[in-house]
Amino acid sequence: MSWSWLRTCRWYLNRTVTLGDFHCSASATKRRTKRLPDCAFSRRHATTAGGDVRVRFAPSPTGFLHLGGLRTALYNYIFAKKYGGAFVLRLEDTDQSRLVPGAAEVIEEMLEWAGIPPDESPGRGGPLGPYLQSKRLELYRQAASQMVDGGHAYHCFCSPQRLELLKKEALRTGQTPRYDNRCRHLRGEQVQEKLAQAAPHVIRFRLEEGVESFQDLIFGWNRHEVAQVEGDPVVIKADGFPTYHLANIVDDHHMRISHVLRGSEWLISTSKHLLMYRALGWQPPAFGHLPLLTNKDGSKLSKRQGDIFIQKFQRDGVLPEALLDITTNCGSGFSSNRVGRTIDELISEFNPSKITTHSALLDLEKLPEFNKIHLQHHIEDEQQCNLLIKDLQEQIRQAYISEIQDEDVLHDDYIRRVLHLRKGHISSLRELVSPVYSYLWVRPSFSSQQVAALSTEARQIATMALKLAEERGEAAAVDQISKDLKTLAKQTKSTKYRDVMRLLRLTLSGLQQGPSVVEMMVALGPAETIHRLQKLLLLDETS
Repeated sequence: MSWSWLRTCRWYLNRTVTLGDFHCSASATKRRTKRLPDCAFSRRHATTAGGDVRVRFAPSPTGFLHLGGLRTALYNYIFAKKYGGAFVLRLEDTDQSRLVPGAAEVIEEMLEWAGIPPDESPGRGGPLGPYLQSKRLELYRQAASQMVDGGHAYHCFCSPQRLELLKKEALRTGQTPRYDNRCRHLRGEQVQEKLAQAAPHVIRFRLEEGVESFQDLIFGWNRHEVAQVEGDPVVIKADGFPTYHLANIVDDHHMRISHVLRGSEWLISTSKHLLMYRALGWQPPAFGHLPLLTNKDGSKLSKRQGDIFIQKFQRDGVLPEALLDITTNCGSGFSSNRVGRTIDELISEFNPSKITTHSALLDLEKLPEFNKIHLQHHIEDEQQCNLLIKDLQEQIRQAYISEIQDEDVLHDDYIRRVLHLRKGHISSLRELVSPVYSYLWVRPSFSSQQVAALSTEARQIATMALKLAEERGEAAAVDQISKDLKTLAKQTKSTKYRDVMRLLRLTLSGLQQGPSVVEMMVALGPAETIHRLQKLLLLDETS
């Protein structure tokens, strides 16, 4: 960091600023909103209208919400809540040819599911809507007309065929394709004649050289001389819809967005957007470009991977808290990177000045461990545990409804007991309806051959275990049952402790491996344990 930059920071921190009609100095103790910790953030926050923090997440419903989008939305949400502001969801649906049916609704549903609901959105409404760009076309037309009238934009009548030829010629000569700005030089009467003939056209923004540097809240000072490397960009397409470049600045202005936090792929376009703000005479928001979220090998996350869409994580039983936790844990902007943070903890620990420019490497192989920790937290919270019980009851019905012999396995108390015994061992509820845990819901079957292979004292072991279960009853504790089973095993003549446990596990679960026999007995409860041990006794009598 240069000394000049430090002096600039110090000046911004010590200056007197005005927040709308609220006048304060840097030493003021009472503020309408919290002061951002970094000098750049403080400056930009102080200069927004009314001092209100307003951020937006503006995906295109040409696809469903994926991890990269969720991370951008999450940082915007946390930023808004950290500083008492508003989080706005705006859907950029101007590319009508690529819209995916249902995607708009699902994007908002997934934000709600993830626990980062927008304050204003197409579904919730709000004071500065509508929040669908396709319903804001008149605003874009007005802005484009203002640009044309001010000499900052012009009508372009070049045909798609001519543009394609320009592209092919550039590629043939090894150059980057760009528009040659031909229609910029049309005389006024030529333009009017073509418009009178209703000639198909677009509106292009006139890029000018000499762009000003801007201070990105994450990447620092930036400047991209876009006029030297790009042709004049289209701002209104032939179908009357705006392009992203125009629509996003018009909406950010009218929706009073104070801070634009978006992916770093848009960093190079910001100089272009600032030229448009200047052409329209508008004050731009602060810009912060978030580093890319990548696979653990550094490769870019791709929608083609198929496994990065939020709906898939939801279907796979991933908890939203775990998803938010892992996407922030692999990145930056927080005072710690511990696992198990809730959204409230993420907000309290968020420090924008700690966001780095390095890509965030996401290792999804660690997601089960994150989910295990958050699932344990849910089980330990009474209200959240009740929701887990309802969820698991439905999963049990779907998986085993035709096989359940005793409806008691669907009772809340039984499922709650199972959850508390298995917390810290399972990564998702779905594991509990897998074959490994089917014994919890369906009585197992086993053969006399399996029993004989383990012990010739099955009847004696069954009798002693039955007596133990009857005596201990519902009050049986794990430690006490463990001691009792060790005592039981010592009373056999030829069966080792290990085989006693194997026999009891087979009887209780039909499995050779799994949770401890003690846990099985506690989970099943004395009545069901006795029922299954009696089956072993009867099997021995009939063999």
